[in-house]
Amino acid sequence: MRGKRLSFGLRAALAICTVTVFVTTTCVATESVLHNFNDNDKDGYNPIAGLIFDASGNLYGTTKEGGAFGLGTVFELTPKAGGGWKEMVLLSFDDNDGAYPVGGLIFDVFGNLYGTTYEGGAFGVGTVFELTPKAGGGWTETVLHNFNGNGEDGAYPVASMILDASGNLYGTTLEYGVFGLGTVFELTPQTGGGWKEKVLLSFNDHGGAYPAASLILDASGNLYGTTYEGGAFGVGTVFELTPKTGGGWKEKVLHDFNNNGKDGSYPEAGLIFDDTGNLYGTTYGGGAYNVGALFGLTPKASGGWAEKILHNFNDNGKDGAYPVAGLIVDTSGNLYGTTYGGAFGLGTAFELTPNAGGGWKEKILHSFNDNGKGGNHPQASLVFDAAGNLYSTTYDGGAYGDGTVFEITP
Repeated sequence: MRGKRLSFGLRAALAICTVTVFVTTTCVATESVLHNFNDNDKDGYNPIAGLIFDASGNLYGTTKEGGAFGLGTVFELTPKAGGGWKEMVLLSFDDNDGAYPVGGLIFDVFGNLYGTTYEGGAFGVGTVFELTPKAGGGWTETVLHNFNGNGEDGAYPVASMILDASGNLYGTTLEYGVFGLGTVFELTPQTGGGWKEKVLLSFNDHGGAYPAASLILDASGNLYGTTYEGGAFGVGTVFELTPKTGGGWKEKVLHDFNNNGKDGSYPEAGLIFDDTGNLYGTTYGGGAYNVGALFGLTPKASGGWAEKILHNFNDNGKDGAYPVAGLIVDTSGNLYGTTYGGAFGLGTAFELTPNAGGGWKEKILHSFNDNGKGGNHPQASLVFDAAGNLYSTTYDGGAYGDGTVFEITP
């Protein structure tokens, strides 16, 4: 199926490839492995998604595979009083409640966790689930929606969701909908219990196809996202969904990517806003060296958006290549992300800093190294703690070769 080729096939194939390089770099930050995943029928392994913090400083995430049934897990990492971190598997998926969670988690204001699974559920094409903490400990899982590739509903969600101020959930599915090319959906909690799903948009290729990333909301309630393919040149789009006064949503394509040796192509990651309303993201392909780009979109005074490539990734033994994860921004406007490639061909964590005179400067914070200790092939976004340390996951590598949770300290 196409969804498997885009998500598991594309990423997993890259995650097991090797690149021989003979260049080393001096890292400007220190990496620490907080947890080594282990395919031992208890722990999960091969995490694709990133992490989130709770108010107490605990980390939460998902693994694509492993757990009691081999179909993925939700896990928590808790800092120990004497140092180190303790992992606890909160949920092992068993196919009935979903399988292969490749998207990340989100919290609501009550401390409940929400996520998606790529497969499993009543129709085998994915679910939306909720994990609610029990008073005496542990968590209760509820399946909020079973996707159904029936010509209307979507199927195979690969991205995390977002919540609006009213408690509604929004997300994307990689496939199906009316045209088979993916959807944007909304889940609304019902007064008497349960949740109601509504498909807000079925992609039709012209407006994009195969959305592989999560969405973001602006202050006016408009949704923004990317599609991996489709659009005017067939290599992806940036789109906006605006709620109509009488109901429904209107899609507008803000940018059609163009694999012309300058623009990026095939965006797998979502978007972020800076504090002035500019959008930023990455593309898996395209750019000057055809190994991905980092772009910005600026709203024009006369309407529309202007795109600018801020960095062309260059798989030259130093820089990263093929970014599949989204970006984060700090209070100074610096951008942070992860890639494949780098000094050892196994991935990087990078920072992009705006120059005073214009343009942007990239700094490699860490090149991942297959030395039996650190992880390899990061596929997820980074997240900051209050002290400015960065955290995320690697798909493989580490002590058991099954992936890690890592911290990068300035």
